[in-house]
Order: sequence, then structure tokens, then C-alpha cells
Amino acid sequence: MQPIREKVSNAAAAGKEHVDIFKAKAEEKAEKAVARTSEEKRIAEEVRKAKEAQAKMELHEAKARHAAETLQSKQTYLGGIVGPHHHHGTTTPMVGTGQVGQQNPVMGSTVPTTGGTVAPSHPLGGYPPTHHGHT
Repeated sequence: MQPIREKVSNAAAAGKEHVDIFKAKAEEKAEKAVARTSEEKRIAEEVRKAKEAQAKMELHEAKARHAAETLQSKQTYLGGIVGPHHHHGTTTPMVGTGQVGQQNPVMGSTVPTTGGTVAPSHPLGGYPPTHHGHT
């Protein structure tokens, strides 16, 4: 469900970008129509380019924010499935939020501390290794 929400949010942000670029081009045409010198026309063009760049930057910021929200919801969801095993001092910062935490990895833990793929500590569908000498 979250990836769909992210795609819809990204599409809305892209639509806003297109509207902002359209406005910038319309304003440039209006400025050029009243401009008396070639310098004024060049200024209008540069202002348009700056507004287009601003719109593109806002689009990329929005996409990064949407991806971070999706990642956070996945981590929250997966955290509930893995179980209530919390390790003191272990935090996972969310990308794009500026959150910083001290990471203390725990030996044998399947909880990712630096991102990447999670690998189980024992074979799927099998039994975990025993410590009693029984196989």
C-alpha cells in the first residue's frame, strides 16, 4: 500500500512541477512583451530558468521525502513482525530526516543497523543451530 501512496504523491509533485514551469514560461513571455531592451529580455529568461530549477529542486525534495516516509513505514511494519526484541543503544536513523543515532550492532542480530539486505541467522524453514551438542 505504501509504494502506491509514494507513486501517487510523486505524481502529484510532478504535476505541481509542471504547473510551476508553465507559470514561469508564461511570466517570461509577459516580461519579454513589455521589455524594451535585449538585457531586459535576457533577465526575464534567466528568471524563468531560475524558477524552473526551483520547481525541479522541489520535485526532487518531495520525492526524497516520500521515499523516506515509505521506508519509515516499512521499518515500522517489519519491526512489528520481527518481534519486540529491542537492543539498548541501537538506533536506525531514517534517511532524509536528519536523525542521527549511535549504532551498536548486536552479534547474531538480524535487525539491520546500516541498511541493506537482512539475512537470517539460520536457514529458512530449518531449525536454528543448537548449543547443546544435538544435531
